[in-house]
Amino acid sequence: MRKQVFNPYLPSWEYVPDGEPHVFGDRVYVYGSHDAFGAPIFCVNDYVCWSAPVEDLSDWRYEGVIYKKTQDPGNPLGIRSLYAPDVTRGPDGRYYLYYAFDFLGEFGVAVCDTPAGQYEFYGKVHHKNGKVWGKKSGEQFPFDPGVLTDDDGKVWLYSGFETKVPFVASRWHDLRNDGGVVMELEPDMVTIRQEPKVIFPTKGRDGAFPHAFFEASSIRKVNGRYCFVYSSQYNHDLCYAMSDRPDGGFEYGGVLIDLGDLYLNGNEDESHANNYLGNTHGGLLNIGDDWYIFYHRQTNRTSYARQACAEKLERTPDGGFRQAELTSCGLNGGPLVAQGRYEARIACNLWAKDHTTARVDKGKKATEGHPYFTQTGRDREENGDQYIANMRDGATAGFKYFDFAGNSGIAVTVRGTADGEMIVSTDESFRDVAARIPIRADGNETTQTARCAIADGIKPLYFMFRGTGAVDFIAFELK
Repeated sequence: MRKQVFNPYLPSWEYVPDGEPHVFGDRVYVYGSHDAFGAPIFCVNDYVCWSAPVEDLSDWRYEGVIYKKTQDPGNPLGIRSLYAPDVTRGPDGRYYLYYAFDFLGEFGVAVCDTPAGQYEFYGKVHHKNGKVWGKKSGEQFPFDPGVLTDDDGKVWLYSGFETKVPFVASRWHDLRNDGGVVMELEPDMVTIRQEPKVIFPTKGRDGAFPHAFFEASSIRKVNGRYCFVYSSQYNHDLCYAMSDRPDGGFEYGGVLIDLGDLYLNGNEDESHANNYLGNTHGGLLNIGDDWYIFYHRQTNRTSYARQACAEKLERTPDGGFRQAELTSCGLNGGPLVAQGRYEARIACNLWAKDHTTARVDKGKKATEGHPYFTQTGRDREENGDQYIANMRDGATAGFKYFDFAGNSGIAVTVRGTADGEMIVSTDESFRDVAARIPIRADGNETTQTARCAIADGIKPLYFMFRGTGAVDFIAFELK
């Protein structure tokens, strides 16, 4: 790669959650919904696309807006929001974008001749009699489309949502929420050939799914088998299940990623996660022998400003995947160089005093007094610098991983009103202290330097503020 790449892998001012990565030709394209910084609800913005060369996942290019919410004939005023989409190349060689408007209860489809061109409205997913799926009382609720064009040309569409759908003014009948469903589509990409059937019940099958289905359907082929990725009832993880056929027989595989590194090392305590929790959604990417899981993190103490992240996965001997750890170097192909300036926004771990965290979807009151990612400026301002706000006594930010070699100094840049020190360690318990940096902040931005004793090797790096007041952690420099 020509340069290093961090998590989040897109610019600091970009908020693309629900990312579905696909390789078309020699590029990776990421399709997701589109949050707006500072918005009070999910997915306010139109769909955009980002892409990168297959051989260089550091070189992300903005492809622009590919589909506007007002392009759907049912949403001319743009009142409804575009939720998580997916894209597949159909048997005819064109690209089909599947989407849902918030909780409307129907799937729209748009089409384009190229992966990231201007998609045009194509139709609604409907039954053979022409009736739109989701219009009849008692049908399964259409939500979070995942789509696969199989090697034999058959098209499989997945969907599902566990929670009772909130009342929506345009929906006067009840739809069911029994779990994840699958259906086969006709070659026209919008007509249902094989009616929807539940294959991922929300409560699992006799305990066979310890992480039961909740939402975020995503489907891939893995070495000839079908791999279904989803978010479980815990809502902060992505899990997977495998089958030899696309329409059933899936067996639970395990957790791929969790926003708080829960289930790694036996920790299942949400209040002591390694990061702040909320929903996540994503998909698998395969390049050569490498597999990645794409997901999103939470920022700004809400669920409405989520950012795209990715981690490399390790395979298991039986053809499955091991749970990935949250890192700052996700797509980098290895640890970051322990030299130069790094923005604090690439922290993969963040918690308050006594290693306490919270769920951001519980509201800002739940995270009052906690550190959080945020930015200056308004939505989509390229000069809207991102940073960690509100680091109070005991707050910790962690970065994984760096390749240390002969380092002797470290500097931190902060602002705020505070009196104390920033303690630096390669151990999250801070048993071994590598540096103590005095912090005297009077409201202005300041950079403080100290000697740093870190042995050579690949290690994480943790910063803990101790003192009075609060600082915004902007950046650090390794020397």
